[in-house]
Amino acid sequence: MADKQDLEALYQLILDRKNNPVAGSYTDYLFTKGLDKILKKIGEESTEVIVAAKNPSDDEFIYEVSDLAYHVLVLMVDRGISVDQIKTELAKREGLMSKTKERDEIKKF
Repeated sequence: MADKQDLEALYQLILDRKNNPVAGSYTDYLFTKGLDKILKKIGEESTEVIVAAKNPSDDEFIYEVSDLAYHVLVLMVDRGISVDQIKTELAKREGLMSKTKERDEIKKF
C-alpha cells in the first residue's frame, strides 16, 4: 500500500481481508457477523458524524467521517461494488445539479 492512504488502497486492503481473513481483525469480525452487523455499524457511524458535525471540533468530525467511510467501504466490498463504480456514477452527475430547477431557484436568493 502507498504511504498516503487513499480510499482505493483501503478498499483493496478490506477486499484482501475478506478473501484472506485475519483472525481477530475487526474487518474479519464484520464479515463474519455479516450484512446486518455492517449495516448496524453504518447507522451508528452516520449518527456519530451528524453529532460531530454539530460540535466545534474538526478533529472529532474527521475521526467520525473516517469511521463512516471505512464501514461504507466494508459494505461495498461485501456487495461487490468497486470504488471505480462509485467514481463512474459521480462522474455521470457532474454538472447535473446546475441544470435543475431547484438549483435555479436557489440562485434567486
